[in-house]
Amino acid sequence: MEILGFALRRLLVAVPVLLVSTFLIFLTVAGSGDPLTELRERQPPVPPETIAAEEVRLGLNHPVLERYWHWLTGVVQGDFGPSVNRNASIAVEIGTRLGVTMRFVLVAMLVAAVLAILVGVVSAVRQYSWLDHLFTSAGFLFLAMPSFWLAILLKQGGIQFNRATGTDTFYMIGDRSVPPPPGFLAQLADVAGHMILPTVTLVLIHFAVWSRFQRSSMLEVLNSDYVRLATAKGLPRRTVLRKYALRTALTPLITVIALDFTAVFAGAVITETVFQWRGMGDYLLSSINARDVNAVMAWLLVAALAVMVFNLVADILYATLDPRIRHVR
Repeated sequence: MEILGFALRRLLVAVPVLLVSTFLIFLTVAGSGDPLTELRERQPPVPPETIAAEEVRLGLNHPVLERYWHWLTGVVQGDFGPSVNRNASIAVEIGTRLGVTMRFVLVAMLVAAVLAILVGVVSAVRQYSWLDHLFTSAGFLFLAMPSFWLAILLKQGGIQFNRATGTDTFYMIGDRSVPPPPGFLAQLADVAGHMILPTVTLVLIHFAVWSRFQRSSMLEVLNSDYVRLATAKGLPRRTVLRKYALRTALTPLITVIALDFTAVFAGAVITETVFQWRGMGDYLLSSINARDVNAVMAWLLVAALAVMVFNLVADILYATLDPRIRHVR
């Protein structure tokens, strides 16, 4: 019950922050350009009546503050507003594409976090050993790689591997085959196969950063007085590492992972572009090119909600690892 109350308090704080952020983002997006520029510049010219009707449909004939209020009340009811593309529903597009993006973002974050913890703990426990030097070198190598360059490198490597083996082990384009293979298990394997290279791209980039944080945090905890006291009392080494050191050392890493979600999401946009996925990244870029204000706002709202959820999960994990945090108001 304490954790539930703690989570509710954090949620109540997050809601006003979300409202303020949506207002500021709406003002920025609304002032970024005219969604009807392409329509106004067509040759032969479009009749003024058509342009005026489109302004009314998109709500551009109202002041910005009134437009924001209409957008906000619509979002509460599940309506993200009209899209520049008459044949597309923003809610349907977001719902479809969010599932495509999140399935490899969540897997990548989970794998990267597990690897970071394992590598960080081993590097700290065996400080300055050949394993520590190996993991440190690998971490700095992946840390120095831009995500788009690593994605292209892995894509080219996958192409060369397929050519050399005469197989389709790695998939380079799309999030699934078209048409899909028959059978549920075959479709599941097809989706998993398309996820390999994009997921590995995100894992390598973020694992490199997180493992360095985990190593530093673990070293600091191992050198603390209470860990030395537990060791001096004759407690088994594994018990000291697992029960005393690791539990405390995880708190900074949780903070980094929660704050890094926006970077993972941004990396997903680049990765989806390289592997030509029809996910949230593709939708954002196409919406920006079309100056589709409502579509961009919907994308940013979903991203803000995801960040809020991840920070809430991080707060709950804090309270689980350190019960003292539950009483912080």
